[in-house]
Amino acid sequence: MTQSGTGWPRGRTYWIIGTVVLIGAGVLFGLVFQNVGLGILLAAIVSIGWLIAFESSRGRNVGVNDPDNGVEL
Repeated sequence: MTQSGTGWPRGRTYWIIGTVVLIGAGVLFGLVFQNVGLGILLAAIVSIGWLIAFESSRGRNVGVNDPDNGVEL
């Protein structure tokens, strides 16, 4: 029995599926431009950026730019 809030986040499954699709698109892009390695590299970079954005949205850091808490960007 797992506790609430622990385990595998539901959105991460979509990230993995999206990553597989991105890698496939990267291979296709690479085949068109005759550089498969570049296509896979670009797909991996986009996928990592997507993961960072997803995890950041899960953190819900509301008020980061609030001057009252001493943190300003």
